[in-house]
Amino acid sequence: MSGHSKWSTIKRKKEKTDAQRAKVFTKVGREIAVAVREGGPDPANNGKLRDAIAKAKAANVPADNIERTIKKSAVDKAEYETIVYEGYSVGGIAVMVETLTDNRNRTASDIRYYFDKHKGNLGTSGCVSFMFTQKGSIVIELGDISQDTIMEDCFESGALDVEFDGEIAEITTASEDLRTLREYFEQKGYTFLSVENVFEASNYITIDDAEQLKLISLLFERFDDNEDVQNYWHNLANIEDLP
Repeated sequence: MSGHSKWSTIKRKKEKTDAQRAKVFTKVGREIAVAVREGGPDPANNGKLRDAIAKAKAANVPADNIERTIKKSAVDKAEYETIVYEGYSVGGIAVMVETLTDNRNRTASDIRYYFDKHKGNLGTSGCVSFMFTQKGSIVIELGDISQDTIMEDCFESGALDVEFDGEIAEITTASEDLRTLREYFEQKGYTFLSVENVFEASNYITIDDAEQLKLISLLFERFDDNEDVQNYWHNLANIEDLP
């Protein structure tokens, strides 16, 4: 689960979720658990839970799984906290890693090991986050809906921007407006591929060296495989070149 707001990144993310569905379900399940503990198991009275359910549906989590997770979370005693790590991969690629963990020592040790193992450096809070801006992002499938219709709905909803690539559109808004935007497009009947807050870099770096690209790819695979890692973002421009 990676990257910046470019279509190659989104496609790579979908490939990863298709290949690792169980891990994706676990990660989304943690967000549901946190939402339930904070606001209760009723989505009608819990906006954060509605957001987590929408994200689960976008990740193709079956409805039965979502319902079981909500019921389990209502009695689960696990305590999770969100921790964001910042660092650099090879080639000066800035990386932000968002985790949701019940054991911060384990998670910190894992993230540090991943950076060190692949010739990167785990830094301190703020070392790369100044290069990123948080935005709300909704990626949808166009299907038989025209781009003109999407643009009209974006204008009506107050979205900041929309970009098209084939049968896919990414709609962006201020992070605090993501829920309102998502609910608007839900009512319109759109199919979501992704609903989340993302961090978009102010500038991107192209890496041409094959060995560096391999190390970056291995680092990202570590993040994908770790159940504590909810998401990560970077400023690699040519992610489609990763092996």
